[in-house]
Amino acid sequence: MAEDMRKAKEVFDTLIRMLDNRGWHYEKDEDRLLIASGVRSEDLPIQFIVVVNPQQQVVQFLSRLPFKVAEDKRIDAAIAACVVNYRLCDGSFDYDIEDGSITFRLTSSYRESTLGEDLFEYMIMVSAKTVDRFNDKFYRLSEGMMTLQQLIEEVNS
Repeated sequence: MAEDMRKAKEVFDTLIRMLDNRGWHYEKDEDRLLIASGVRSEDLPIQFIVVVNPQQQVVQFLSRLPFKVAEDKRIDAAIAACVVNYRLCDGSFDYDIEDGSITFRLTSSYRESTLGEDLFEYMIMVSAKTVDRFNDKFYRLSEGMMTLQQLIEEVNS
């Protein structure tokens, strides 16, 4: 277990170094191996955390969308999440049909490997771009400003 924590701390330090080298603003919790930050987007704000998990030996980028899907749109949102996820190269939108929350997740394992600053930059940039591309579609679907069919057509175009 001590070796797992040592490796996790090493990964966390590399993540912090990347953020510092790029002048990124963030908050960190060294005890929980977690950083919190956000980016401005064209529409909805994107808040995220990056967590180093020593038990599973992974780094996870997590960004919960800043709204919950309306109850009467939850089945449509479940289908929309499947449609969107099918098109993604990396990461996925996790959807909780019970409470209507949607979280984007991208995970990289560091088991028997070394992760560098470039990978962490990739994780953050690709994740932020993916969230920015789809968060407004999920929101518009939830608010009745877009039908499921319209979302499918936009995603598939």
